[in-house]
Amino acid sequence: MIIRPMELRDVEAVVEIEKICFTMPWSEKSYRDTLANGNALYLVAETEDTKEIVGMCGVFKMIDEGDISNVAVHPDYRRKKIAKQMMEELLIRGEKFGIGAFTLEVRAGNKAAIKLYENLGFRTEGVRKRFYDKPVEDALIMWKRKEDK
Repeated sequence: MIIRPMELRDVEAVVEIEKICFTMPWSEKSYRDTLANGNALYLVAETEDTKEIVGMCGVFKMIDEGDISNVAVHPDYRRKKIAKQMMEELLIRGEKFGIGAFTLEVRAGNKAAIKLYENLGFRTEGVRKRFYDKPVEDALIMWKRKEDK
């Protein structure tokens, strides 16, 4: 698996993954705008042999904090540690980008994602009630700070 920065040529494949993984997916325009944003860092997971995009994740930098969004892996490629690889690379690149603390929201019922984030050093610091739609669900607010390494 190759983890690399997302490029404009990846947007169509990323949007298709979004449609499969999320009930409220981002549009192509949203991704194009994000890639043009100098404070955004987005990565894709690409198979070595077929060059197929099978996952993506990203972070928006706000001063020295990073808000992680859109972590997704195509269902056919789950349980292969791709999300872990992407997140590890995102954290490394994010630190080089000047991010000292990372935050994200995750569905309270998404036990697999919560376990992944905890294993990466994230800790739950709050709850956003009814944050998600389709279905309505709370979000856990998780943080990874320098002291959480």
